[in-house]
Amino acid sequence: MPRMLYADVIVDISIENLDRTYQYKIPPEMETKVKVGTPVVIPFGKGNRKINGYVVGVTENPKYDKSRLKNIEDVPDKAISATQVLISLACWMKEYYGSTMNDAIKTTMPVRRKIKEMTHKRVVLKADDESAKELYVNLCGKKNAAARVRLLRELIQTKQLDYEYVRKNLNISNATLKSLSEQGIIYIESTRLYRTPFTDAGLPDKEIALNVEQKKAVEAITAGYYTHTYKPFLLHGVTGSGKTEVYMSVIEKVIADNRQVIMLIPEIALTYQTMQRFYRRFKDRVSILNSKMSAGERYDQYERIRKGETDIVIGPRSALFVPFDKIGLIIIDEEHEDSYKSEMPPKYHAREVAEQLARLHNAVLLMGSATPSVDTYYRTRPDYPGEDKVTRYELTERTGSAFLPDVKIIDMREEIKKKNYSMLSVPLYNKILERLDRKEQVMLFINRRGYTGFVSCRNCGESIKCPNCDISLTIHHTKSKDKMVCHLCGYETDTVVRCPKCSSSYIGGFGVGTQKVEEMVRNTFPQAKVLRMDADTTSGKGGHEKILTAFANREADILIGTQMIVKGHDFPFVTLVGILAADMTLHISDFRASEKTFELLVQAAGRAGRGSLKGEVIVQTYKPEHYAIVCAEAQDYKAFYEQEIAYRKIMKYPPVSNMMTLFISSDSEKLSADIMNVSFNTANDIIRTRKDTVLVGPAPHPVFKANNMYRYLLHIKSNNIIILKGIRRAVENAVEKGFLGYKYVMQFDMQ
Repeated sequence: MPRMLYADVIVDISIENLDRTYQYKIPPEMETKVKVGTPVVIPFGKGNRKINGYVVGVTENPKYDKSRLKNIEDVPDKAISATQVLISLACWMKEYYGSTMNDAIKTTMPVRRKIKEMTHKRVVLKADDESAKELYVNLCGKKNAAARVRLLRELIQTKQLDYEYVRKNLNISNATLKSLSEQGIIYIESTRLYRTPFTDAGLPDKEIALNVEQKKAVEAITAGYYTHTYKPFLLHGVTGSGKTEVYMSVIEKVIADNRQVIMLIPEIALTYQTMQRFYRRFKDRVSILNSKMSAGERYDQYERIRKGETDIVIGPRSALFVPFDKIGLIIIDEEHEDSYKSEMPPKYHAREVAEQLARLHNAVLLMGSATPSVDTYYRTRPDYPGEDKVTRYELTERTGSAFLPDVKIIDMREEIKKKNYSMLSVPLYNKILERLDRKEQVMLFINRRGYTGFVSCRNCGESIKCPNCDISLTIHHTKSKDKMVCHLCGYETDTVVRCPKCSSSYIGGFGVGTQKVEEMVRNTFPQAKVLRMDADTTSGKGGHEKILTAFANREADILIGTQMIVKGHDFPFVTLVGILAADMTLHISDFRASEKTFELLVQAAGRAGRGSLKGEVIVQTYKPEHYAIVCAEAQDYKAFYEQEIAYRKIMKYPPVSNMMTLFISSDSEKLSADIMNVSFNTANDIIRTRKDTVLVGPAPHPVFKANNMYRYLLHIKSNNIIILKGIRRAVENAVEKGFLGYKYVMQFDMQ
């Protein structure tokens, strides 16, 4: 008996109920045409009316009685649509990240609630002047004609009036307007208005002459674009080297070729200052998306995109899923940023999805950073073993008259020995005084990202690490006693009271907040005007812009903040950046701890000296000898990379090896543990004879109990990604079979 295939079809991609699919038979003659993402014509409902749909799954197993299923009627022979590409992308995400197809489709094609359109209406005189004046004269003095007389008097003079003015100021009723319209005297003109957070781009963008390095990069990337095949590039430029000018020059070439551009920027860097540059250059061909926009603003931007009124979309990772059908270029600015990784299933990374999307469109992928991720830089090296090699171009100098700042490391252990227990070292205190006297600006950056209760020694700088994984242990507070746990392999030990390296008792957790620093700075420098920028001060709409605009206008002398103050901002009068607790991210439970530290320090240092004034950076740390801090001081990425990749090779961490993380959670601690045990045993059976794959864990999640859910995780490292996908499918099947009817959450995260 010949094989029969069945297609799961979504009948209307714009409806809110994306969960609902319908199953149809695939006629044998259509089998080669019908794939995931294919548009199809299907008979729908009792009347079998012909409607369009999209295939989201193909299977040999029917969900319903085969005799009741209808056949797909046709596969339209037309160009690939944006919808078709996004469904294909969802299918890839489902397979690569191990999510459900439903979650993947909801990510690539999120439902956008319809918002009432904003329009501007005008009342326009339709009759000629002579007819209008004749009617006006005839109506004067007549009973019940006062409203028409008022309206005609003004329309004869101005020819058109604002609708709201007519209704409210002239007090003209809808009935009167309708009557005059039916007589052919007036008509109502309605113009669609688009809500946008950027109403005034200011002066036109001035032409900036590119330097030799910028020109070389633009020419090479443009040449790659004109091949109309997928090409990945990395633009590795020091802070202030003019990466944005390179982006804009390439964008101009692409839109001139009648193709579209998606540019990703970390949410935190989507500032008014940044967006104005693009509006000045590309005018209303740009659409901006970000989470601070109102629902109406977002809806209007998507409408402009849908109607083809824009060529360029700029936004965070979700901007990848706009309905463009002619993508020629995808840019990922600050490609190293953590915010490009989604924490919700499917746990996708925008860099990987952008790469797949660029492949589907035969487009260029351009990634840029002063501190590229180790994963991306690894792929640019001559000895990279994979086929997905990336071409790298470098910008080694700042543009204009600006120079890289001087960086000085302050060993806070020495400050303590000198009885200075302040948050500010003596050198940083003196440098701040100098800037205040010279009317220059200061930024104080508090490196608090990823703080999870690590323990370190304030005498020698030693942190307490797992003997198996070389990452910092995390404090867990329990009713019986405190303990220290490794969140990779599950190793546990009692909390320490003395440093194992120098025996000092000056050991424990470390924490300092922006509010505490602000209070200290105001007391220490009462003459200074101080601003604070963190999650609390920027929670409202426009919160980032208000603070950054005030600082740019020199309404404050000192800006204090977390990582959000070091992302792409350009303040020419900032000549001093102070970095407090520079080593804090070295202690997080993450094998990328050194990479995150180096990135943050270089990005923070890059805020100083971006104008004509020389910049200076003071880095305060308890670990001045660590290679991430030493290399950040020298702003030497290549030296950092060589040491970091050597560490990754020894520990078999990405990008040298692949790593998949399994998350299990439920409202029962026993159920979560049982599911994890089945998962571990299933995976262990598969890899028992393989030397290239290892299991690390299982271990409690860093936050073991959250929202009354008990959480565990298991890490699987392998040189072969196909093995990881096989393990994932086997674990899914084993858990689904063994725990049918139980409520739990199982998620996979491909590192």
